[in-house]
Amino acid sequence: MSRNLDSGFWASAQKHLIRYGGTFEPAIIERAAGSFVYDADDRAILDFTSGQMSALLGHAHPKIVSTVSRQVERVAHLFSGMLSRPVVELAQRLAALAPGLDRALLLSTGAESNEAAIRMAKLVTGKHEIVAFSKSWHGMTGAAASATYSAGRKGYGPAAVGSLAIPAPNSFRPRFKNADGSLDWLTELNDAFDLIDSQSTGNLAAFVAEPILSSGGMLELPPGYLAALQQKCRERGMLLILDEAQTGIGRTGDMFAFQRDGVTPDILTLSKTIGAGLPLAAVMTTAEIEETAHDRGFLFYTTHVSDPLPAAVGLAVLDVVEEEKLVERARHLGARLFDGLSALKQRYECVGDVRGRGLMLGVEIVKNGERRDPDHELGARIAAEAFRRGLSMNIVKLPGMGGVFRIAPPLTISEEELDLGLRIISESIEAGLAAAAGLSGIAAE
Repeated sequence: MSRNLDSGFWASAQKHLIRYGGTFEPAIIERAAGSFVYDADDRAILDFTSGQMSALLGHAHPKIVSTVSRQVERVAHLFSGMLSRPVVELAQRLAALAPGLDRALLLSTGAESNEAAIRMAKLVTGKHEIVAFSKSWHGMTGAAASATYSAGRKGYGPAAVGSLAIPAPNSFRPRFKNADGSLDWLTELNDAFDLIDSQSTGNLAAFVAEPILSSGGMLELPPGYLAALQQKCRERGMLLILDEAQTGIGRTGDMFAFQRDGVTPDILTLSKTIGAGLPLAAVMTTAEIEETAHDRGFLFYTTHVSDPLPAAVGLAVLDVVEEEKLVERARHLGARLFDGLSALKQRYECVGDVRGRGLMLGVEIVKNGERRDPDHELGARIAAEAFRRGLSMNIVKLPGMGGVFRIAPPLTISEEELDLGLRIISESIEAGLAAAAGLSGIAAE
């Protein structure tokens, strides 16, 4: 009998854990290495989402393991008023990678970094209205949750005063179209800001955006969009905050996704990828903004601000990314993966769209017919079939988001492992379609 069926384990989980989202996978994970996690039966499961989109270097990378061991012996945690060499060195390294963003605050999570960024923007501008995309995800705490529109808004009481949203651009389902049917994102953006201007009380502080809206269905901002968005912000005295929790540190084929567009935000937030699976986040901004915030009494104490252990891990991550040329690798392997997924789109009508950049791609599962509506049920069946075959893929199950697979494997993944994942996806689509056809036959009877 499978050790994953340990009744005591699952009974304890049901009795003692607070459920915080969707259902748990039907496996007990015992260990992880490289691009795989291993369950209680020692079955290898290919990790196509880098854990929670965070294990940029795969699992148990030797340099991360040795760094953690060494730093724990030296100093892991300090009083928030004390500084260590890893903290200052990581801030210096990050500044060199993002010219113009010379000051950094090191924290633990993406929500924390977005809270700090929004707090700073409000203090510096003297305003309080925060604008975000309608399918955004910036965290589950306070101001970050108020700027999150893809899920989790109902039942929790009022959002922060001044929380505003504009439609997220969707090239697969354009709201405004050019003559050739493609997305007319500039008209959409102009229309959206006309609406923002009509709602604003004159207190627009910042726009917070993901370059690729992950939980919103892997929606990429089209080329040129960020520059136009930045101009909209400048015209209104707003700051532009970019949340690169998932797109930062090489995943899209650039060190930061915004670099493709030649746009530098006023404030950049990093998390997930910078810690390669350990809790590390950063807020980066200009010297001018930081000086103004400091002069006005900027306050953001957390228990683990400027901790040396995660900072040392961040330095190790940057070392590995540079030494193993992982930014270029993300570009090269991303093209290979995109081509493989596009071949599946040609083969299966249910694959409606393949989108994204580098090793951060989305695959949307749709129903047959002219409208090509999202097929939530088929997507869920494909995901379950893939897991049974040894592939972990994250499908967006949030209401209204549709059956969109988020595929973001470690940048260290091999070509053979990528090909294995593509093969399992193909087999899972076949099995999912066969199961759907069987259910349709039963219903017809």
